[in-house]
Amino acid sequence: MSQTDIPMIEHFADIAGRYDALICDVWGVLHNGVRITPSASDCLARARASGLAVCMLTNAPRPPADISQFIQHLGGTPASWNEIVSSGGVTRQLMAERGDRPFLHIGPDRDRSLFAGLAARQTTLSDADYVLCSGLVDDETETADSYRHDLEHMLARNLEMICANPDIVVERGHQLIPCAGAIADLYERMGGKVLWVGKPHPLVYNVAKGEIERILGRPVDKSRILGIGDALRTDVAGAIGYGIDCLMVLDGIHSAEMGGERDFSQSSVNAFLANAGVRPAYTTRILTY
Repeated sequence: MSQTDIPMIEHFADIAGRYDALICDVWGVLHNGVRITPSASDCLARARASGLAVCMLTNAPRPPADISQFIQHLGGTPASWNEIVSSGGVTRQLMAERGDRPFLHIGPDRDRSLFAGLAARQTTLSDADYVLCSGLVDDETETADSYRHDLEHMLARNLEMICANPDIVVERGHQLIPCAGAIADLYERMGGKVLWVGKPHPLVYNVAKGEIERILGRPVDKSRILGIGDALRTDVAGAIGYGIDCLMVLDGIHSAEMGGERDFSQSSVNAFLANAGVRPAYTTRILTY
């Protein structure tokens, strides 16, 4: 391994002793939207059993209970985590703090649990005080540009958008699907104001760190927390920006970009990360204890 190589590890156990807690991505590490990654589920459960606090941190625009239910539907187990912090859960708290102010929802009906039971009132664009964006209504046929007309009206009214999922795309199986972040990014580039709730932004990391300290019953230095994820823009950049180490899982959202047929050789990884702008502390093909 040259001095420029990022350490590539096969087993998490090789570095486990350096950390007290994990902030781990869900979609891309624990599952790919279609199936659980058994070795990752086992690794997280064993890390937790060894005394590490495991906080799952996801940009999914749904409450933690919904995330847990979906993971278990795919074959996962709650033994793999102590707590789940989701963009949806944090967004729900932000909306609760805004009381009964009317809002426009951009997103599919399946995300309505995000605001179910809150005083906030869903309304039309012309009557909204702010906008909640949880995704595209039909993420298989639409793009962010499908919403440009509404975004122009929002901009004219100077409406703030709460983006409940900063992901631009997510891997569903091995297909890339656009997310709420694509709409929010376009709105911001048009000059709109966006409140980003999720990775790589620090708000959700502060919540996750608070949960870790609650679980362990003591303060935890950032040097003892490891972020785990597959996406450069959210997981890797978010962890580095927050001041914690990051283990990048290669067989995730960027797997097709490694060259060849899912080539995870050191040379391929070096070439991919050379101009990435962020540098994880370690890489691994899949999360394995």
